[in-house]
Amino acid sequence: MKITNNNKGSILAEEVILADTPAKRIKGLLGKKEEDFSEGQALILKPCNSIHTFFMNFTIDALFVDQENRVIKVLPYLRPFRLSPIIFQSLFVVELPVGVIQATHTQEGDYLTLE
Repeated sequence: MKITNNNKGSILAEEVILADTPAKRIKGLLGKKEEDFSEGQALILKPCNSIHTFFMNFTIDALFVDQENRVIKVLPYLRPFRLSPIIFQSLFVVELPVGVIQATHTQEGDYLTLE
């Protein structure tokens, strides 16, 4: 699966893991090292309207996305042992390696394509 920012014409990730079961969502990126989650990769948590980075060893970027694939909340540089706000309109969250949001200029209101 590939994630593209339609508004910017940029590719956010080309190797995407889908966590769409309770067990996969609970596991998420826990136990991974920063070098295991590198440029070009992403994790989609679906359904999801809030995330945490408790017990994680590295900082991530996160995008909260609604049912129209529109980015409704951007959380760059989410450090370990943090809790995101609850974004009630969010259908899923895209977790990305740190710096991807800034490098791709992704912002709230942008539309994503997942293919």
